[in-house]
Amino acid sequence: MVDRVQALAALTVVSDVAPSRVSGGPREVALAPRESISERVRRLQAEAKGLAREHISALDEAILKVEQLAFEIADGGEAYPAGVRDLARRLADDCDAKLMTIRAIAGR
Repeated sequence: MVDRVQALAALTVVSDVAPSRVSGGPREVALAPRESISERVRRLQAEAKGLAREHISALDEAILKVEQLAFEIADGGEAYPAGVRDLARRLADDCDAKLMTIRAIAGR
């Protein structure tokens, strides 16, 4: 019984008004109203679009790195097998084309 009384005593009621201390003493300040569902949807959609742009930018950077590596291997000379050099050369060309397509689509 004592545990239940202690648990109930620990509960408090919270209102929509937050207490605030200002130089004149304690006073109550109204909290900002909650955003509506439609406002929240718009905010989350804008946030998702921003994150998608960041993700596309990361893909752009990764493709550029792959393209650079492919060019290095393609021009690496006899140290690399001829088939690997040929594939690397084609990959570098393909990276450039794919990157231009991604940038064109993302720029819309």
